[in-house]
Amino acid sequence: MTKETKKTNKEEAEAIVTAVSKTETFIRNNKGLLYGLLIAIILIVAAYVGYNRFISAPKKAEAMQQTFPAEQMFRNGNYELALNGDGNILGFAQIIDNYGAKGGKAVYLYAGICELELGNYSNAISYLEKYKGKEPILKARALACIGDSYVGLGDYATAVTYFEKAAGTADNMFAAKYLLKAGVAYEELGNYAKALECYQNIKDNYPQSSEGYDIDKYISRIEVKK
Repeated sequence: MTKETKKTNKEEAEAIVTAVSKTETFIRNNKGLLYGLLIAIILIVAAYVGYNRFISAPKKAEAMQQTFPAEQMFRNGNYELALNGDGNILGFAQIIDNYGAKGGKAVYLYAGICELELGNYSNAISYLEKYKGKEPILKARALACIGDSYVGLGDYATAVTYFEKAAGTADNMFAAKYLLKAGVAYEELGNYAKALECYQNIKDNYPQSSEGYDIDKYISRIEVKK
């Protein structure tokens, strides 16, 4: 070992000893502060665990239980009761007011579709925009329902953007349905070229869909208009 190496090793050892000494001195001089911080961290963790176990989890379970009857009424097509309940069971509107998304992200989708079916288009948009689900088919349906709501409000320009987003999100047979909606909306706007693009997209890419079987009549209608 060379003298330079020995010197370097000695300097490193001295630096480590100095650092350890400073750390020990700091801990000794700040015991009260450090103990206080440790206790605070323990209390925060305990509060978080306690909240999740004794408040949040039971609240979530309660919310999920409340959604079952509302979902059943929704499946039966009873949108008024599904949304507002009947005095004995809660509807999606009350579930959202009482629990937020603890009943599941889909409560906003359910509530939005109910409002759409009842003709309350602005309320439908408000609920549907709060739906944050990631599942592509349901996400696409939420976007398409927003588009339907804007159609109900007579705003075809905004509606068509949501139909196209829905078609891009679904990326399966459902896309044909949303492309058809977009095409019809473009026709309402007098934009026949864009309408034809939507219909041709269905013909080329989704010929086996139910929309694909009838798409030639839409294409022919556009050609007559042009």
